[in-house]
Amino acid sequence: MPVGLGDEKAHVRVYIANRPPLSDYLELAECRPMVIGEIARIAQETGNHWRKIFNVYAKLMAEYRSEAMTSTWQAWRDDVLLQQGSDTALLFSTVPDSNLGDTIPIEAIHLWMGKGFASENGFFAEQGSEWLDAHFAINRRKRWILCPYFDYRQLSNERIQRLAVLMKSFSV
Repeated sequence: MPVGLGDEKAHVRVYIANRPPLSDYLELAECRPMVIGEIARIAQETGNHWRKIFNVYAKLMAEYRSEAMTSTWQAWRDDVLLQQGSDTALLFSTVPDSNLGDTIPIEAIHLWMGKGFASENGFFAEQGSEWLDAHFAINRRKRWILCPYFDYRQLSNERIQRLAVLMKSFSV
């Protein structure tokens, strides 16, 4: 069972090596939806690092779902991101293998955040994993994308656009 925040059956699943340093999240043992105001609380109590992660995630989703967005990325972050029905998850567990059956949608896209995390958790041990450039790697069969950490310096607006294009390539 995946451990993290968001929609348990999300199609966009982002995997990260760390958790917000608050007791609610350090002890989390399941995937649980966030509620309105929770992202702001985490950012306020933990500082800039987690605010950047949530901002970059929301900007990515705005780029990925541009035609379906009815609000700004900031409003979407505050009102939808990682909540029940958002179709998004931020997971603190490793990427599961495909034998979990119906708990994960077969068409889910798995984003591995950061080269170190991906290396430690077997991204390149899987047949078909390949580098596309200095920032992105992909495994089309597994629907995995290795991307830079969700930080403005590593995942610039240009790279967010590139990542959204890679994600959309799974829909074709």
